Amino acid sequence: MKSAALIATMSIVTILLRFLPFVVFRKHTPEYISYLGRVLPPAIIAMLVVYCLKDISLAASPFGIPELIAVAVVVGTQVWKRNSLISILTGTVVYMVWVQI
Repeated sequence: MKSAALIATMSIVTILLRFLPFVVFRKHTPEYISYLGRVLPPAIIAMLVVYCLKDISLAASPFGIPELIAVAVVVGTQVWKRNSLISILTGTVVYMVWVQI
């Protein structure tokens, strides 16, 4: 019962946070909000890439090869298909295969 209440509370808070900007800025979106909407997604992706690659050891086997191959696959797939979901999924599959072999 506690788990259900916790999940319901988190769901309600998440929904409110998603819809609140549309309610508050119904008539006119301030320029700084539009600016943040343009610059934050690439900045967040860049931070995630740095975070994912920060622990690569170039001095020890496998020398970061699986990570670099996966990054190349993600970039190549994104340039080719222009679909983030396909790019991330493909890169994840390639990385997991390389880590296993």
